[in-house]
Amino acid sequence: MLAGNPDFVRTKPIAAKRVVRAILRATDLCVSAPAEVARRTVDRGFTQNYDYAVQTLSDVPYGKWRDYDPEDTIRFYALRLREAAMIKSSPDRIIAEGADWRLLRDVRRELG
Repeated sequence: MLAGNPDFVRTKPIAAKRVVRAILRATDLCVSAPAEVARRTVDRGFTQNYDYAVQTLSDVPYGKWRDYDPEDTIRFYALRLREAAMIKSSPDRIIAEGADWRLLRDVRRELG
């Protein structure tokens, strides 16, 4: 899930789109080249164990962002939170007031 400050997204839409594009490209790289990404994480000191990094990158389903609809995901979890009385708003209200899919749709089209 990716969230952005509404003021930033509204006032700097080009920068916001670049952030979304970079994150989704990085996610695709984790799917297409997990060994290369693992090597980079070790080289840059984020982790010390290359084998664990490769294992993690191979096990996590990074490519699923292309398969799932984020609006359906928010609706599903908002319903669960509402059922647990953790929130009062309806999923539709949360989506209407808090979600803007324009940047994601544009970048998805670019990345195919």
